[in-house]
Amino acid sequence: MANVLAQSFLFGLQTDASNNLLFYDDQTIIFPCGKTCVCYNFVHQRQTFLSASEKSQGICAMAISPNRRFLAVSERGSQAAITVFDLQDDKGRKRKLLSSEDIVGEEFVCMAFSPNSKYLLAQTSGPEWTLVLWLWEKQKVASTKKMTNANNPVNQVSFNPYNNTHVCVTGSGVFQVLCYSEGTLKQTSSPKVESVDFVCHAWIAEDQVMTATSTGRLLVFQNGDLHWEMDMAALEVPDSQVEMKKSRGRDVNQGPALFPITALVKYSKGFACSTGPDAVGLYEKTAKNTYRKSKEILIPRHRYGGDAPSADYQQISRMCMSPSEETLAVSTDRGRLYGINMSSVLINKDKRLHFEALSLPFHSKSITDVSVCTWKPIVATSSLDRSVCIWNYETKMLEVFKEFQEQPYSVALHPTGLFILVGFSDKLQLMGLHMDDICTLKDFTIQSCRECSFSHGGHLFAAASGNVIHIYSLTSFQNIHNLKGHNGMICDVKWSKDDSLLVSRGIDGVVYEWNTQTGKRESNSSLKTSSYTSVAFSSDGRSVLALSTDHTLKELQAGQILRQVPVDNLSYTTMAVSHSGNVVFTGTDTGNIGAVKFPLPCEKEWMIYHVHGGPVTKMVVSCDDQFLLTVSEDNCLALWRILNDDDCGLKANKHIEETLINKACLEDKSQKMLELKLRLQEIEMENEYGLRLREMKYNEKMRESHEKFTKETETLKKAQQEMTASLEKQEVVHQQRCEELIAKHVKEVEALESSYSRKLIVEHEKYQDVQNKCEKMQLDFSEQLKIAAESKAREVEKLSQLHEVQLQEKTQLLVKCQRDKEQQSLKFKRIIEQSEEDEVKQIHDIQIKYERKLLTEQENNKELQEEASIMKQKLSSLQRQIDDRQSDIGVLKQERQKLLGLIRSLEDDIKDLKWQNCGQKKTNEDKVDKTIFDLQKKLQELEKLKFLLDFQLSELKKQIEPQRESINEKKERIQQLEEEVVRMDKDNSQMKMTISELKLKLKARSKAMQQEMQNVSSLQTHLRRLQADLQECVGFIQEPSKLKKSVKMICARYVLHNEGVDKSQSDVCKTFTCKREVEEKTAQGLKPRLSKSANAEDHHRNKSSIDEDHHKIYNKIMKENVKLIAEVNELRRELCQTRRQVKDSKTQLDVFKRSINSVSTQEGHHISRNEHILHSLT
Repeated sequence: MANVLAQSFLFGLQTDASNNLLFYDDQTIIFPCGKTCVCYNFVHQRQTFLSASEKSQGICAMAISPNRRFLAVSERGSQAAITVFDLQDDKGRKRKLLSSEDIVGEEFVCMAFSPNSKYLLAQTSGPEWTLVLWLWEKQKVASTKKMTNANNPVNQVSFNPYNNTHVCVTGSGVFQVLCYSEGTLKQTSSPKVESVDFVCHAWIAEDQVMTATSTGRLLVFQNGDLHWEMDMAALEVPDSQVEMKKSRGRDVNQGPALFPITALVKYSKGFACSTGPDAVGLYEKTAKNTYRKSKEILIPRHRYGGDAPSADYQQISRMCMSPSEETLAVSTDRGRLYGINMSSVLINKDKRLHFEALSLPFHSKSITDVSVCTWKPIVATSSLDRSVCIWNYETKMLEVFKEFQEQPYSVALHPTGLFILVGFSDKLQLMGLHMDDICTLKDFTIQSCRECSFSHGGHLFAAASGNVIHIYSLTSFQNIHNLKGHNGMICDVKWSKDDSLLVSRGIDGVVYEWNTQTGKRESNSSLKTSSYTSVAFSSDGRSVLALSTDHTLKELQAGQILRQVPVDNLSYTTMAVSHSGNVVFTGTDTGNIGAVKFPLPCEKEWMIYHVHGGPVTKMVVSCDDQFLLTVSEDNCLALWRILNDDDCGLKANKHIEETLINKACLEDKSQKMLELKLRLQEIEMENEYGLRLREMKYNEKMRESHEKFTKETETLKKAQQEMTASLEKQEVVHQQRCEELIAKHVKEVEALESSYSRKLIVEHEKYQDVQNKCEKMQLDFSEQLKIAAESKAREVEKLSQLHEVQLQEKTQLLVKCQRDKEQQSLKFKRIIEQSEEDEVKQIHDIQIKYERKLLTEQENNKELQEEASIMKQKLSSLQRQIDDRQSDIGVLKQERQKLLGLIRSLEDDIKDLKWQNCGQKKTNEDKVDKTIFDLQKKLQELEKLKFLLDFQLSELKKQIEPQRESINEKKERIQQLEEEVVRMDKDNSQMKMTISELKLKLKARSKAMQQEMQNVSSLQTHLRRLQADLQECVGFIQEPSKLKKSVKMICARYVLHNEGVDKSQSDVCKTFTCKREVEEKTAQGLKPRLSKSANAEDHHRNKSSIDEDHHKIYNKIMKENVKLIAEVNELRRELCQTRRQVKDSKTQLDVFKRSINSVSTQEGHHISRNEHILHSLT
């Protein structure tokens, strides 16, 4: 089969790939989309593609060489592999495939090229986390090293740009600088970074690596050890000089938590890093270890409309600089690409700038539905990111982007392209497709509409809700038909070309064909061992094409299979048929696109195309048969050009350019136009006036410059004349010197010729002597060759005879070995069969053992988790007690310091008194009398002080006694509250028991209701089958023999079953009566609590009234339970408050006791001091 499809354009970005944005040159970026690497020229808006291998399951990481020639792509699969592309090759030919069986892992999570582009460093995924150094041009592994355990993943690896042997590896709790020497990777240093989550890093010098963490810290390591840390809080202030703080003895794991830094890149003037969810900061180096924040660049709010607030903030996931540092590009977690011109950043004086979009805003999550129209070259897509996009597949542009508060399940474009249907969880909305927005026109109460489509005429539309298809008229908005028949949710709804038929497929795997005029089912088709996965009408509408899980494509007509074609052993998810009817397209769960000719061939003739990295969800063909559009769960929209046999596109139809617009919008725009026109006239007048003023100024400047120019020309003419005179003099001097040099040169040449002629004669004589010697040597060598040839022939004959004898012996040995080999192979086969059987048994036993161990370990884990929660609660209570004790210790320390101060002051007084006593002994008797008199006065004063202190003591004791009484009363109150708390706990336990009993009763009733509903549904299905068989019998009314046979068949099928049904009905009635008696008893017990209960006689008469009363009783019980729980919570809060009050009162008591003790100690000090003074006086 000839090539049918050619890739035209890809809309999408794989956000989970590492290094998902790279620069090839200053105008071309590379990013992954599905299983393809897209080279996108954002100036000319052109794309070229580099496809991954056929066995690839998706792209994990990318890396580009420093010389911008080679691109390494890591592919996910059963075995980790890397494909290296040569970007200078126009066809994108694969350069090398790097893979090794010794490397354990499904993927390489990150990669990096060496500065000379000869080595490739790659990091495998867990649980091994092996670092592999490839000598990629020879497809050899130079060295490997295990980096970390399964709990610490690696995020980034890089080479030192100044050294090909130094490597840096960072991740969660991982920072290592390695050196490649003597064929191994050796670690140069090991800082303690177990609790630091390193997100990214960059080399800023030959021996310095700057790392960014998830807590917003920038750490600089020099020679593998932490050397500097940047103060990011100060860096946030624009134009602030910030010096990196030297880390002296401080742990790497310490530091403040800020916004996570998700991207970091170094450039010639400094570095750039993400400073928030939608901001990038540029930091310029001003001096050694000093940086200045020069600019802040923000991601703009997109110009497309949206109701959801999630569109406001985006996390920057990747940042890169173009080779000439002209453009800074970023990618976000919502699949958007932005860039900014660095020269405009330098020119612009504003401190805050905004990025510009490098590409269209793609979907950030899997795409669920796609639809095209007839009149316009547009396609609509809906996604799990709660957005609907309208794309133009001819201009490759996004026309409308709309975000909603809830997720859209399905989407359908009207053939005119002026209206769109969008299905949500609670409604289906008909919207008008305006020039720059999507506006709601009508809401339909169709819940969880996962499939909807307009008819080809546009006058009808079908919407699937659960297992029912609703057909509405677009002109009257009336529900024409409700098509019922599927047992499960409907997955596909397709219209025939003339809109007379509708085909549907349910999740039950059955295909129904409906008549849209009568609303009746025309035919159905189901498979016994498999089910249908997708369905579509053929181009002429005579047959239906369906994909099934038995790996076949079937053509159905009137419910019968006409022909079927086997497909590859893949599970197919969707299909589409070209309007010309020549090709059928299919999509698989691995992201492949298949194409087969129609009418279906007898043999398997499929063309397979690899583009998507996830299951293909939907595909449609444009109305002019020019394009195929496919969407998948990897949030990628692929645009394919359909080719004919001559490998050229089919003729395209002309499309209309009309769009809808609101009257209010038109009036606003016309008003704005008038305002702008007036503003234009004002600006023109201002510009004319400004131009006249400028002309006046420039005329004056021209006159001044003309006068200056004439003066300068005259001075220059004079200088030129002087220069010409000096030049003539210099020419005469140079001619004389040239003549003298020519004469000297002639004499030197003659002398050289004579000397070289003599030397040539001597060399010629030497050459003749050497030639004679060479002839003699040749003669001797020829004689020796003859002798050697004769000896060689003799030895060859001897050796040939010996080898023939040895050959005969070895042939005999070979025959014996072959016989032994056959016998041993038979033995080994038997041994292998026995060993395989034994291994299967052992594996089964081991599996059973480990499953039992798993169950026991899970139970142990649950118990340990419960113990851990209890221990946490104990720890928190102990921590609170420790805090209280620490506060008490602080108060005691303060009191101790006060007492120490008092003691020191008293000691100073004692020293003064001793000194006074010594001085008094040396003085005269007269002075002694005077001092005694003075001391007696002091004694009197001290007695007065003692009296005052005794009075104060008595008053303090009077104050203490009532406080002690109040403390005793509070203790009694606390005991009463504790008793009340115990009582409340008992009441709570009783209430919980009653609630659990009521819940058990409710569960039993709900199970009984479910059983009854199941019985009813089984009876209904039984009746439907009986009705269908009776309808078939009615067809044989005119043929009595056939009618008799069919009646016998019906009796054989249903008579016994009906007896069983009667028995089951009797059992159901018995159980129902028992349950009814129990419910009546409960209702009678609950009558005094209920205010509005029905009478018992009415309860027995009407079954409906019983159900209503039960419902009311159940609601009242639930309300009472809620009230009781609320009261329990309030009592718990009161208990906590009382406990806090008790704690406060205890602390107040302790403080009061300490104050009393301190007063008593002070009084004791005063009394001892007075006694000491009296003793000294006596």
